[in-house]
Amino acid sequence: MDDIRITFLGTSSASPTLTRNVASLAVILDGRVLLFDCGEGTQQQLLRSTVRSGSIDAIFITHLHGDHLFGLPGLLATLGLNARTAPLTIYGPRGLHQFLDAVPYLGNPYEISIVEIAEGEVMRGDGFRVVAAPLDHRIECFGFCVIEDDRRGTFDVERALALGVPEGPKFAELHRGADVTLADGRVVRSADVVGATRRGRRVAYCTDTRPCANAIELARDAELLIHESTYAADMATEAHERGHSTTTEAARVAADARCGRLLLTHFSSRYIDVAPLVAEARTVFPATDAAADFLTVRV
Repeated sequence: MDDIRITFLGTSSASPTLTRNVASLAVILDGRVLLFDCGEGTQQQLLRSTVRSGSIDAIFITHLHGDHLFGLPGLLATLGLNARTAPLTIYGPRGLHQFLDAVPYLGNPYEISIVEIAEGEVMRGDGFRVVAAPLDHRIECFGFCVIEDDRRGTFDVERALALGVPEGPKFAELHRGADVTLADGRVVRSADVVGATRRGRRVAYCTDTRPCANAIELARDAELLIHESTYAADMATEAHERGHSTTTEAARVAADARCGRLLLTHFSSRYIDVAPLVAEARTVFPATDAAADFLTVRV
């Protein structure tokens, strides 16, 4: 896999603001889109972004609160109006099937499969997998981690040529891990020209939740953790009562998980300027930034 990008489509919490829509996030894997959460207005956000709704391969819903879910029926209907024919699978907690069954008419010319998930691997894709774990919210809620398959080591072209390997199919065989026999009978081992296997990249998405052990495990050694930060540190009591995290709590999750970078999201609408929230988090985990609608980052 060459390109992994993240585009934020909504970074507010319960209600939208003038600059932030409610929760939605696109993970783009070599052009294929995994959509995480689908709050009201997500399809409008897609239209305003560089993310192509027709490229959505799967949708993952963390929980059944409206700011993460109410945009789903409209998006599904629009995909049908746009003549989608490819099947679409939607993953989420118990009750998701009942919610979509209650929508009287979606008019979809394509097959929709609904998978009500449990902890563990929930999807196996081409070159990646998605795992889920329950978080600590007021209702059943899942966090997710997108895990790229381990990647082959770097192929040393100059070394291969020096060993007499002709350019062409034998290069590909060596890079795949196979040893090759040259015309003169010599055997060149893959290990002679291919570096060590590289661990696949990981992106964890944890919202809505109080700080919890499962969030740490999902984000363990991840390149990027996207974690809710609904409240500033001085509102810890309210955060816990409502099943959310503060800035410094999200940062502690990142630090305990030893992840590479933290992006805060799911901000309460009371915060017009989130720079002070980022500053708080950086006192615990310096590699912290704030997500914003339409921000795109490469992993």
